Amino acid sequence: MIRIVKMCFRPECVEDFKQLFEERKALIRAQEGCTHLELLRDINNPSVFFTYSFWQDPEYLEQYRQSAFFADTWARTKALFAEKAAAWSVAQEVVIP
Repeated sequence: MIRIVKMCFRPECVEDFKQLFEERKALIRAQEGCTHLELLRDINNPSVFFTYSFWQDPEYLEQYRQSAFFADTWARTKALFAEKAAAWSVAQEVVIP
């Protein structure tokens, strides 16, 4: 399963978010069931970021989302938002070599 989260930050908070992500990315990647994590940035709006993560099973994502680590990370991240985040859980349909 792939999880995509779109986050729009207040421009003055972008560097704070980047620092928070840098501090926590290894811990997120180390969560049980997480096999990949990337941070992407919109080329037209530098205040918009996406996390792109792979999870072995939806239960692993839910386990992570119920953790104290996630609650703390999300609270800190959410405080920097310009607008509410949007998230999608998707399945890969076609694999292109």
